[in-house]
Amino acid sequence: MENKKTKFFDRMKSNEYYIKWLKNPFTYVTAAVLLSLFQIVTLAVSKNPWGVSGAFAVWGAWIFEAVGGSVDKWYYFASPGAQATLNGGLLNHPDSWRNFGIIAGALAATLLASGFKLKKIKSFKQVAAAVIGGLMMGYGARLAFGCNIGALYGGIASLSLSGWVFAVGMFLGAIVGSKLLVKFFM
Repeated sequence: MENKKTKFFDRMKSNEYYIKWLKNPFTYVTAAVLLSLFQIVTLAVSKNPWGVSGAFAVWGAWIFEAVGGSVDKWYYFASPGAQATLNGGLLNHPDSWRNFGIIAGALAATLLASGFKLKKIKSFKQVAAAVIGGLMMGYGARLAFGCNIGALYGGIASLSLSGWVFAVGMFLGAIVGSKLLVKFFM
């Protein structure tokens, strides 16, 4: 039995389709075309542009309510639509399902490309930078009513000026962030 498994995996590793579609990374053009197609399908099926960070606000509200809090009076969750989303639960929330799909897809892509590695944390500075950067990105995404997916791709795809403004801000932020990273952490 072990010999059959070994032969199967040896054949897979030399299979040109496996190498082209699963082992090697996609080109930037292929990735851009796939992202565009996914955005179009999402817009056509759900009648909403693709979004990621909005679900995190809903998850936070569910967790807050699970520990005894109430978000009914909060402006963000006061509308009948937001209340319906909160009352509908996780299994009826399409944005949550998309986020779970993104997480599962990223894990599958990493595993298929043999890129998964557990690494030792180098320093406390590395952890602090990751935590501070993640919090700033999350907070900024909610202020902009979307991350690069919702505010950038969704904004540009719906022909909104806000998507282009977000692109310029993201570009300038990347320059400033890179300079700060080099100055304080390199």
